[in-house]
Amino acid sequence: MAGPAATGLQPGANRVETNRRALLLAIMVCFGGFVFGLDAALVSGTKAYVIESLHTDAIGYGYAVSSPGLGVVLALLVTGTICDRIGRRKTLQIIALLYLLSATCAVLSQNIYQLVAARFLGGLAFASLSVSSMYIGEIAPPAKRGLLVAVNQLNIVFGLFVAYLANYFIQGWVSSDASIAHVLGMDRFTWQWMLGVQIPPSIMWVVFLLRIPESPRWLMLQRRPEEARKVLERLIDSDNVEPALAEIEQTLETDIVHGQGSTAHKLAQMVSPQILRATIIGVVIAAVQPATGINAIMFYAPYVIEQVGVGVDASFLVPVINGVFSIIATSLALVLIDRIGRRTMLLGGLAVAAISLVACSWAFAHATYRIDPAKVAELPVQIDRTELRPIVGKQFASDVQLKQALNQALGVEVAQANEAALLKTATKMDIGLVLFGIAAFIAAFQFSIGPILWVILSEIFPTGVRGVAIPACALITSIVNYFVQQLFPWQLVTFGAASVFGTYATCVTIGLVVLWKMLPETRGRSIEDVAAELAAKGEATS
Repeated sequence: MAGPAATGLQPGANRVETNRRALLLAIMVCFGGFVFGLDAALVSGTKAYVIESLHTDAIGYGYAVSSPGLGVVLALLVTGTICDRIGRRKTLQIIALLYLLSATCAVLSQNIYQLVAARFLGGLAFASLSVSSMYIGEIAPPAKRGLLVAVNQLNIVFGLFVAYLANYFIQGWVSSDASIAHVLGMDRFTWQWMLGVQIPPSIMWVVFLLRIPESPRWLMLQRRPEEARKVLERLIDSDNVEPALAEIEQTLETDIVHGQGSTAHKLAQMVSPQILRATIIGVVIAAVQPATGINAIMFYAPYVIEQVGVGVDASFLVPVINGVFSIIATSLALVLIDRIGRRTMLLGGLAVAAISLVACSWAFAHATYRIDPAKVAELPVQIDRTELRPIVGKQFASDVQLKQALNQALGVEVAQANEAALLKTATKMDIGLVLFGIAAFIAAFQFSIGPILWVILSEIFPTGVRGVAIPACALITSIVNYFVQQLFPWQLVTFGAASVFGTYATCVTIGLVVLWKMLPETRGRSIEDVAAELAAKGEATS
C-alpha cells in the first residue's frame, strides 16, 4: 500500500490544492470524452435525412454509424506503442486534431462513401478514451483516482445528452414550415447541421491539450527525472516531490523486469503468472461493456425508439430524457465510486441492466403489428397509398414480417426513410415497459460498467505493461463494439427487436457471473498494491 508520499495527499491546504490541480487536469483531458459523446450520438439523428439525401438504406446508414468503431480498432493496434514512444500528451494532441478533421470532412461529404470515410477518420480518435484514462491514472492520487478517471464517463454522457438535445432542436427547427430554415431552404442540409455541432468543441479540446503537462510516470520511464520533478511540483506540495519520484522509480525498476522489450514482448508478459489474472479481468470487462449493446442503443437512439411506435418527434425527444438519466446516474457514480467501491457498483449495475434488457425483449416478443386503415391519412405525403393498400389492415406477428412487407410494397429506401411514421400506425405493444426498460438499462450502465471499465483498467496493470495492456483491452472493447454497431441494423431487420435485446441480456448475464467470481475491490488502493495482490493470486493458481 502506497504511503502519503505516493498519494501526494497531506493534511491542510496542500491536500485541497493537490485535488484542485488534479481535477483541473482531469477535466481538460477528459473534455475529449465530451467530444467523443458528440461524435458518437450526433449521427443518430441523421438516419432519415442521410437515407434520403445520400440515396442509401438502413444498412448503408449503419456503416456510417459503425465506421468509427473500425477506425478505433486499427488505431488501438498502435496506440500503446505511440504512447510509450512520444508520450501521453502528444498522443492526445494528435487525437484531438483527428476529431476536428473528421467532423469537418463529415459535414462536407457528398455521398455515403465520403461520410463513412470521414467518420472512420474520427474513429482513429476514439483511442482518446483509453489514453485519457491512462494519463489520469498516472497523475491522480489513489484516493481520488476513481473519481478523476470517471470524469471521462461523465463528459461522455454529457456529450451524448448535448448531441440528442441538439438533434431534437435541429429536427424541430427544420421541420417547421414557418421556420427560417425552411423558408431559406436550409432544411436541405439537416444532417450537416447536426454533424457540424461537433466542430467548435473539437477546436476547444485542441486548445486545452496545449496546456497539460506530460505524465510524470512516463517521464520517469523515459529516464527524464528533472522533467518529471517539474510536473510533480505542479501536482503535489514540494515536501512530497522527492519521495514520490523515488517511489515511482522503484516501482518502474520492478515493472521493467517484467515489461521491458517490444510491444510483442509486453503482450506476452500479460499472460505470465504475475499478470495473467489482471489480464483476464481486463479482457472480460472490456468485452462485456460493449456486448451489453449500450452503443447500439445510444448511437442509434432515435432509430431504437422508433421501433416502439411512438413517431418521429418522440423518437428524438426520448433520447434527450434518457440523456438526463445518464447524467444523473454517472454523477452518482462519481460521488459513490470511491465510497462504496468498484465491485459492488459494477455487479449491482449489471444485474439491473440484465433485468431491464429482458423486460424489453419480452415486450417486443409479445407485440403485434397492423397498419390501421383509419391512420393511413396521417402518413407522410411521400408514401404512395396505392402501393401500401395491399397490406393495410393485415396483422403481422413480428416487426420483421411488417418491415419485409413494407420494403416489398414501398421499396427499401422509402420504407426505411419513413419507418418511424409507419411503425407508429402499426405497432401495438407495452410501450411504457420498453421505454422504462431502456431508461433503466442506460442508467444502470452509466452508474456501473460505463465509468468503472476505465477505472479498473487504470488500476489493475503494473506500469511496465500499462502502455500496451490498457490499449489492448480497449482494442477488445472496440472490436466487440464495432460488430455490435455494424450488426445492429442487420439484426433488427433480420431477427427483430426481441432477439436483439435478448442477445444483449444474455451477454450481460454471462459477464455478471464471471466478474462476480474474479473481480477484486480496488477502491483506495495504489496501482502497485493492486498489481501485487493480483500477481500473488495468479501465481497461487498457476
